[in-house]
Amino acid sequence: MKPAPFDYMRPDTIEEACAILAEAGGGATVIAGGQTLMPLLALRMSQPFILVDLSRITALRGVTRIAEATRIGPMTTQNDAIADATLQSRLPLLVQALRHVGHHQTRNRGTIGGSIAFGEPAAESPAAAVALGATLELRSVRGVRTVPADEFYLGPYATVIEPDELLTAIDVPDWPADSVPLFREVALRPGDFALVGLIGSIVLESGKIARASLAWFGMGATPIKARRAEDALIGQSPDSLQPALIAELAIAETDPFDDHHATADYRRTVGQRIFTRTLSEALGIRQAA
Repeated sequence: MKPAPFDYMRPDTIEEACAILAEAGGGATVIAGGQTLMPLLALRMSQPFILVDLSRITALRGVTRIAEATRIGPMTTQNDAIADATLQSRLPLLVQALRHVGHHQTRNRGTIGGSIAFGEPAAESPAAAVALGATLELRSVRGVRTVPADEFYLGPYATVIEPDELLTAIDVPDWPADSVPLFREVALRPGDFALVGLIGSIVLESGKIARASLAWFGMGATPIKARRAEDALIGQSPDSLQPALIAELAIAETDPFDDHHATADYRRTVGQRIFTRTLSEALGIRQAA
């Protein structure tokens, strides 16, 4: 099929893009990398009156340091982020997650902001933003507001972004250099969306867990924070920790679904097992035979 007719606009600045979105009255769609949107347009599952191409806005690209955080421009491609020295040093968990996004060719065009704003429940980038405690900057002609990533998603492909708003920055707070990363996903093939995915980070101080942040992807309508599991980890020593019990708490917070790839029961079973294994391996806990 071919896309339905639309007007095409390619602004040079954030201000110009925001003005176009304001004037469109909800009839405009933003295109970043286009790896998801282009197929939707071709299938007429998306039929905007105006397509707003952000590719000329250089202010939306790149990685910079701000106070106790790293700021990522939403138009930064996934491959550029993977190769960025600041992200490799400051946010290695994010780089690890991005290596599992699609394929090398799609990562040349796909952008971090595009994935986060689209909100695919089984995608790595939205879950990484939630797990790492990112804050998302949204801008319109009405002003600027910030939203924590764990409050950004409302449902499948539904976010708090208003029709006249543009995602203009992703701010990820610093994590200690010796943070313990957790990442695992199960997919039918490399590059596919995850059937089950887990991402998170743990901070140890004086032999005990002082900070923990964990998120599921592919386990519900949005990325899901494992808050009860996080709370249960705080203050525990890896030597006395029982990963299987923490996994039970984590899986209880999910809401998986049946689809043509896997059942909800499969996702729960696999999710509990990969949580137990990933936590055990990350903290050096020997599992019972």
